[in-house]
Amino acid sequence: MQSVFGQRISGLSVDGRELRAAVFNENEVRAAAGMTMVIGAIAFSYAYFQQQYLPLQVVASFFFVEFLIRVTVGLRYSPIGLVARAMMSGRPPEWVSAKPKRFAWMLGLGMTFAMTIITNSGIRGYLPRTICLICLTLMWMESALGLCMGCQIHGWLVRRGWVTKDPAFEVCAGGACEIPAATPAGETFVGAGG
Repeated sequence: MQSVFGQRISGLSVDGRELRAAVFNENEVRAAAGMTMVIGAIAFSYAYFQQQYLPLQVVASFFFVEFLIRVTVGLRYSPIGLVARAMMSGRPPEWVSAKPKRFAWMLGLGMTFAMTIITNSGIRGYLPRTICLICLTLMWMESALGLCMGCQIHGWLVRRGWVTKDPAFEVCAGGACEIPAATPAGETFVGAGG
């Protein structure tokens, strides 16, 4: 069954726990991150080595549209998401909750919006290249390491009490959205053998 954002799959369970919220295939997410990283790296190379910013302008604008589609309707409807889905069609899916990815993509949307404004306003030099390097690093971490920094940031915000735990954040890659159980004041955890 298809939902507007992510996929809802009845009876889907991960680690013996049935998932109620929408999900994405982590393999597709990581493939999409790898493709955006490669495209961004090419544009960055032109800006850095040849001081040609037109590729960076085009890529920033394209990525803004890409992330806008991901945030509103999901990865499977974005141009890079379509290619990622085709690339990963032979691999078994690894399901993760859709909302943590949406949070991460909202951060990406903000950065690509800033890059689109900056590069199309004629700003050159360190500012656009630095933002581009940050984006490339985040995409590399997602694609190569499976580390979703947006998911990590959300988990950190929840642990600090700055945002509430969303029940739709059920399973994140690498346990990034796991919130440790609260213990009563003064109680300490004693592990096995202690």
